[in-house]
Amino acid sequence: MPDTGAGRGLHRFAVFTAVATLCSIVAGGLVTSTESGLSVPDWPLSYGKLMPPMVGGVFYEHGHRMVASFVGLLTIVLAVWLARREPRRWVRGLGYAALGAVVAQGVLGGLTVLFLLPTAVSVAHACLAQIFLCSTVAIAVVTSPAWIEGSPAGGDPVAKAAAAASGAIFLQLLVGALMRHTKAGLAIPDFPLSLGRVVPPLDSFPVAIAFAHRAGAVLVAGLVLFAAVRAFRSGRSGLARGGVFLLALVAVQIALGAFTVLSRKAVPVTTAHVAAGALLLGSTLALCLAAWPRGFRRRHSLRERRPRVLRPERGTVATAWHGPAL
Repeated sequence: MPDTGAGRGLHRFAVFTAVATLCSIVAGGLVTSTESGLSVPDWPLSYGKLMPPMVGGVFYEHGHRMVASFVGLLTIVLAVWLARREPRRWVRGLGYAALGAVVAQGVLGGLTVLFLLPTAVSVAHACLAQIFLCSTVAIAVVTSPAWIEGSPAGGDPVAKAAAAASGAIFLQLLVGALMRHTKAGLAIPDFPLSLGRVVPPLDSFPVAIAFAHRAGAVLVAGLVLFAAVRAFRSGRSGLARGGVFLLALVAVQIALGAFTVLSRKAVPVTTAHVAAGALLLGSTLALCLAAWPRGFRRRHSLRERRPRVLRPERGTVATAWHGPAL
């Protein structure tokens, strides 16, 4: 790897951390889908132990804690590795932000248990997980040799479209978390219609939030399609492949949402829906960063690597002379 990055090993470790973060979100989705959130009533220990009997809901709840702890350890290693080897200050800042997010995520998870699953804390816990995933995905992308070296021009429209899609997906996941934690997932039990109508009576919060989630899915699909079209038109095969992947993933996500309703929230389908939503967010962000303008990359990859100018200490005479001889 060229001297613009901290090494291929760091990039691969960042990718592994991002994948592990996605696995932690899947484990958290299993806890919610199986309603195992209070199977372990204490925190940070589990029934006063580091390893309780893994039976019933304890398997999902304590299993989630184990996966989250492993991700926290990976994040500490990643932040330290970036601090020691990464020359770009803003990338080191991403590492510190990820570390702060994983610590806050652990605290929110504990508060969720200690205060018996309050909706506000549970939703915040779910949303912070997505933010943390975005930070690890961003680190994985910007430490790759391909990103550091830059790419041909033409990706700016793709980056803007993917950024808009990423924002919409995050809001959609926020609405989905609110729907899950208020148990409004089956407030509209039919599909594709809503209570037999295109627009149902929005006279109750569960119906309103469930319909907002469905309407958000249409918006997300449209923005992802727009980003994919721009990726096709960019003339860059890598971006085009990313656009195809996003289109396939958003189609799978909509199908999983429909089957979640029709299966009456079957655990495998519901958890897969949560996992696909997180994967869609991370993949769209990755496309956005992959298409980022080359000028930004070069400025923020080279500026901070300029060698320091050694200045003579006070009271000494400089020995270097760059002018003509006297």
